[in-house]
Amino acid sequence: MYDLTIIAEFEAAHQLPDYPGKCCRLHGHNWKVEVTVSGRELNRLGMIMDFKELKAEVGKVIDNLDHYYLNDLPEFKTIPPTAEYIAKYIYDTLAANPVFQENIKIRCVQIWESPRSAVKYCPQG
Repeated sequence: MYDLTIIAEFEAAHQLPDYPGKCCRLHGHNWKVEVTVSGRELNRLGMIMDFKELKAEVGKVIDNLDHYYLNDLPEFKTIPPTAEYIAKYIYDTLAANPVFQENIKIRCVQIWESPRSAVKYCPQG
């Protein structure tokens, strides 16, 4: 099994209304996103996937988050835009992409909301 990981970034604001602390107020982050895909078979170039292609697919997803107030987005109308739910949203959106249906699977998505605070979503355990 091969794992390939890219890192992307976006900026966005959110608030966690029921949070018992400062995060209940409007604030922003420079989010860092790590996406890892896995595959068993290499293509004719000896890769599971081109880094450039994975970056492009991740970019399409995070473009929908970049420079937005996350609480206003339809994806977060019924759930709070916590790092956990943002990681799951990115994972689920990528996993639904036909690029990741056959030989290449999304393994996990890790979201950093600060240099020392991250959450990783890996539904397969």
